[in-house]
Amino acid sequence: MTLQMILALGILILMIVMIMSDKFAFGAPPLMACLLLVVTGLSTVQEAFAGFINPSVVMVAGFMVVMAGLMKTSLINNVQSAMVALVNKGGYKSYALLLVVVMLGASLAGAGSTGYYVLILSLVSTIPYNKKMPTSKLMMPLGFATNHPLIPFNVALFYGVTVSVLESAGYTGGLSMPRFAIVNFILALGFLAWSLVAYRLLPDHPIMQAAEDGVEVQETKAPVMPAWKEFITIAAFIISVIGMMLMSVLGNAAFVIPGIAGAILLIIDVLDFKEVRDNMGAPVIIMMAGVIGVADALANSGFTVMIGDVVAKTLGNNINPFILILIFALLTSTSATFTGSNMGSVYIFAPIAIATSMSLGLNPVAAAAAVVVSGWNGGYMPVDGMPAMILGMGKYKLPEFWMFSVPMYLIRILALCVGAMIMFPVNG
Repeated sequence: MTLQMILALGILILMIVMIMSDKFAFGAPPLMACLLLVVTGLSTVQEAFAGFINPSVVMVAGFMVVMAGLMKTSLINNVQSAMVALVNKGGYKSYALLLVVVMLGASLAGAGSTGYYVLILSLVSTIPYNKKMPTSKLMMPLGFATNHPLIPFNVALFYGVTVSVLESAGYTGGLSMPRFAIVNFILALGFLAWSLVAYRLLPDHPIMQAAEDGVEVQETKAPVMPAWKEFITIAAFIISVIGMMLMSVLGNAAFVIPGIAGAILLIIDVLDFKEVRDNMGAPVIIMMAGVIGVADALANSGFTVMIGDVVAKTLGNNINPFILILIFALLTSTSATFTGSNMGSVYIFAPIAIATSMSLGLNPVAAAAAVVVSGWNGGYMPVDGMPAMILGMGKYKLPEFWMFSVPMYLIRILALCVGAMIMFPVNG
């Protein structure tokens, strides 16, 4: 390892330790880590703080403003009341139903949809504490559920990347999209199974004001606003969500659409400037922006590439195909978790996994499918957008977060690899 790799890895570990200590304000450790990157010469000021102009951060910050406006409409009260009804009903069946509903919604939004997970987390955060179903038991499962479509017909991104890495490695055997979708379905079932088991293990604490024991939660009624303002606010929300879901079509414009929508809400006085400022600069946004600089420094140091080279040399030729696929899925998802670069991690490890499979005389499609999808299924550390938001908005301590996220991670990766080998036999 070079000195740069050691320094970058050390700063990452220090940031994680600071987050674990609970002695620093949420969002502060990544900022301190960015400062250390500059002091140690690993990054320029522009590189270390690039996260604050990162398109995804700009998009989420703008959407937080739009969500703040939406929370004032009667529409959100209607949506919230449906969730609150299940919360008031309480019990395991209501919890399971909420999970299924969110996963069905993810079928439309697609896995990894920023707009969708921000929406669900924001909705959960508005529900007051209720002993029958504490919202701390909902924030993690429902947040991660947004990444798992129960009916995975919207898999175009993952499918396209898988085809790309296979073709770049010289494989011309094609890839069945229906089979690929079933792999994602098996992954979703693995997540659902763990979430149903984990309900009793999730912590019980308020994430906003508490309701008295035995008293049903009452949804918060938004102040009545003129009908025309409410119409514009709802339209701004719909346009923002559609814009984020069409990033591949709209390009850079998709990243700023939520910000423009938020500006419109400021102009028509749905929100005042303080509300806009507080939502755009929320601790969650600072956390997201700060970790990007750390992730970039780790990747630029060559640390991730070095790990890939070491693995390629040490695996050997007599490894079990399932173990081979599992190792690369674990490496890819872990790299994506700590660097924040899903696509970068996939393009580092997927070619190695495919080449290794082909050299062993195995069909490389299972390895390609598992490795590509695994790039979006880490999340056991809160150093990326959605996990960071879940940790902060759910007011979890890091051990509480790990209690759910680490088993979830392992179960998902195992289900993914099993599904890939079932649908794409390595000897086929």
